[in-house]
Amino acid sequence: MICKTKRCFTLGLAAAALAFAVPGAQAQAPRVIKISHQFPAASSEDGDFRDRLVRRFAAEVEKQSKGSLKFEIYPGSSLMKTNSQIGALRKGALDMSLVPLAYGGGEIPEVNITLMPTLVNSYEQGLRWKTAPIGKELERILAEKNIKILTWVWQAGGIASTKRAVAVPEDAKGLKFRGGSKEMDQMLKGAGAAVTGMPSSEIYSAMQSGVLDAALTSSTSLISFRLQEFSKFVTTARDKSFWFMFEPLLISKSLYDSLTPEQQKIVADVGASLEKFGVEESKKDDQRMADVYAKAGAKVVDMDEKAFLAWRAVAEQTAFKDFAENIRNGRALLDMALAVK
Repeated sequence: MICKTKRCFTLGLAAAALAFAVPGAQAQAPRVIKISHQFPAASSEDGDFRDRLVRRFAAEVEKQSKGSLKFEIYPGSSLMKTNSQIGALRKGALDMSLVPLAYGGGEIPEVNITLMPTLVNSYEQGLRWKTAPIGKELERILAEKNIKILTWVWQAGGIASTKRAVAVPEDAKGLKFRGGSKEMDQMLKGAGAAVTGMPSSEIYSAMQSGVLDAALTSSTSLISFRLQEFSKFVTTARDKSFWFMFEPLLISKSLYDSLTPEQQKIVADVGASLEKFGVEESKKDDQRMADVYAKAGAKVVDMDEKAFLAWRAVAEQTAFKDFAENIRNGRALLDMALAVK
């Protein structure tokens, strides 16, 4: 039956409009991206800057993309376990993460160079990797594993201890130590320490229970994970440190490649814009960590150039040697890194 009434005509127009509108509405639906990390959620502007960096990234990308990209942030390993994140990025099972790249050394051995003791000794030197051959090679290796770097973040670190201050290699002898990477562990073993591996989020309980006497980790983690509650000594990164860790904001490359060219540019530009924030906050935490531990009653010591060179000698005979001999293109990677001054 042919409908001749005005009401039917109006309903027909509405139905036609809806038919065209629904696909369009579906196309406009925002893309939701999940970001995981192991660090405590920042409840204030002096909270863990790594969580704050992630939230700044999410807010700015959402703003610039006019809501076409939205984010869900999962701090404190609430989405997945810390050591699973690199593998999940590789498989496309995780969208994004801010994570120490060396945690992926078991799957991508070359990335252990990003937590090689004494290799990087300043924030400025670390950031110069980005445009140097070592940075380009690192990006190539990661791209082959479905991972892309968005924000280059380096962090200096220190040593919390319940037994004695650790400034020179001899101080580590006999201590039950957390190193943080295969190469850090090798250097500590070379200095006579007994090494136990674990992510930084597990250090608190290990030191509290006596499983560890001392732990190496970033200045920010030394604060965020509250190790000052039972540490009697801390070695800062205010002067020298053999610990500089690459802890970038990463995205699954398959996800990045699926974004529109405009979205890709926004994500890449916002990521790069946060590198200055990362350096500034890392430096603040190097000093703030010393203040927090002093207030808690710990003895605060600094590492000087002489102590740094003593650690370098141990690192060259252990971690450097092993990496050059046993990692594919390890010698070439080391040479590229050492060329960055």
